[in-house]
Amino acid sequence: MPDRDHVLRVDLSSETVEREPVPAAWRRRFLGGKGIGARYLYDELDPGTDPLGPENLLAFCVGPLSGYLPGETRYAAVTKSPLTGGFLDSYAGGDFAGRLTGSLDDCLALLVTGAADRPVRIVVEGGDARVEPAEAWGADTVETDAAHPDAGVACVGPAGERGVAYATIASDAGAHHAGRGGAGAVMGSKRLKAVVARDDPPAVPPELVPLRERVERAYAEGDTGRWQAAGETLESVDFANEVGALATEGWQRDRFAAADDIGVEAAADAAVGRERPDSAVPGGFEVETDEGRSVPRGATPMTLGAGLGVGSFDAVAALGERCDRLGVDVISAGNAVAWAVRAAEAGRVDCDVSFGDPDGARALIEAIATGADGPCEPGVADALADGVDAAADAYGTDDAIPTVKSMELPAYDPRAAVGMALAYATSDRGGCHRRARPIEWEAVAEEASTSERVAAVVTAQNTRSALWSFVADDFAGEPLWDEFGAEWFDALGRDHDAESLRLAGERIWALVRLFNAREGFDRDDDELPPTLTDPVHGGSEATDGLDREAFERLLDAYYAARGWDRDGLPTPETLARLDLNATVDGETPVGMSSDPAAF
Repeated sequence: MPDRDHVLRVDLSSETVEREPVPAAWRRRFLGGKGIGARYLYDELDPGTDPLGPENLLAFCVGPLSGYLPGETRYAAVTKSPLTGGFLDSYAGGDFAGRLTGSLDDCLALLVTGAADRPVRIVVEGGDARVEPAEAWGADTVETDAAHPDAGVACVGPAGERGVAYATIASDAGAHHAGRGGAGAVMGSKRLKAVVARDDPPAVPPELVPLRERVERAYAEGDTGRWQAAGETLESVDFANEVGALATEGWQRDRFAAADDIGVEAAADAAVGRERPDSAVPGGFEVETDEGRSVPRGATPMTLGAGLGVGSFDAVAALGERCDRLGVDVISAGNAVAWAVRAAEAGRVDCDVSFGDPDGARALIEAIATGADGPCEPGVADALADGVDAAADAYGTDDAIPTVKSMELPAYDPRAAVGMALAYATSDRGGCHRRARPIEWEAVAEEASTSERVAAVVTAQNTRSALWSFVADDFAGEPLWDEFGAEWFDALGRDHDAESLRLAGERIWALVRLFNAREGFDRDDDELPPTLTDPVHGGSEATDGLDREAFERLLDAYYAARGWDRDGLPTPETLARLDLNATVDGETPVGMSSDPAAF
């Protein structure tokens, strides 16, 4: 069992590969995965680095427990986002993630810098890497995967090649995606078509087998495990619709009349199989489309179904499959189409696309991803390729489609749970439901206090920062929450306990905050999207919009709970408590007074 204490650095400009040791203090304090990626990004990127320039770093990171934990083996893609201009970490599981872990051997990450002058691929095996020509430029993600039948493949499709700001890195023939924020565009800008991992996943060490079996049982017997076994994340559609949080037809309503036709039962009826059917952690439903097999996740029917008013599961699955092949994030793509429909209805653009029109949606998504002619006047698809905020700026529309830090929100409408608005606003990569999901309990609670909402968001953010640095499966890793996986580190002879791992999660969250502050982000970027202050209809009566003043008080409480100042920066005392002074190396973070008395 290797001690993962190196990184592989590939400079595509010179096509050179080097092995570097990771400082022991970095491994202790930032673990791996998200944490080690954030540490390299903070250390190596100058403020203002062009996300699509050769100086940007793209890191494929694993963690000290990768390949050993229950659930899918996952990897983290860490870079500076072309969509938000800030920190980005995006995750994907499956065969490629397992093979990458085995192929990296004693390395925690593959660090990619520079840009090739021709399409290339990086082949990783035996703890080393090499750069080779790639002949598949222009191919979609399924075609690229098929060209490497003896390996795991992570690649970009046409959207990544074109530089769409929310292009994904697709693996396992498009079944899995490092999806949000545009890591695929960064990869495409480097002329890197694919990363190919040739070795098998690592074997689980004997001393970890009992732990793995125990956690698998705890997961399978818990609420999340039963929920996942029933329908993976597709039950999110039914839940969101029931509680009035399902953003429908461009965020104009909070329930979708055809939700039953695109939810978990519709998926089960259409399924031809399940991912990992014999696993203790079963995967999603496999369905047939005109282009092949697809595995729709919860975001697909929520954003491409309810969000676009499409009430046919087959049509929604086909839209999702098209996004998977093109290598484009379904959440941002669905919101882009919704923006076009609403802008056309308002007379701001000329687009032949409407809600309930899957053919029009498909044509616009293809135009965004490939540059082909589409259903809108020239220029609209190009603007939408840079995100909804870019299109709104270009055409002078209002903020009908909500974003945070220019990242389009997923379809959980926070007007049903103000704690979800806090989670979106403070997410370190932009509008994201993966950092914290207080809506799961808040939407059905009789009432929730400010302290309960803040505690739920802070705890989830810190915990997931730690687990994503292991790198753990989002759901199967939930039984590790209480002890932060300390038993696993103890079994491997590593010097960590639950408190040091909890602190690592908080430290990583704060480091990313400092990175974003250095890029110019401040309290104003933790904003409540304006459209969410408007009432929303869907049930028998309207749900009130969010109260901006009450939200600002909630944000103040969140900053206080984190030990940050009113502008959202860690105080000197917090930097010292988190042992981050050496990391910032004496610099004063942007917006922070250098005088401790100021706090």
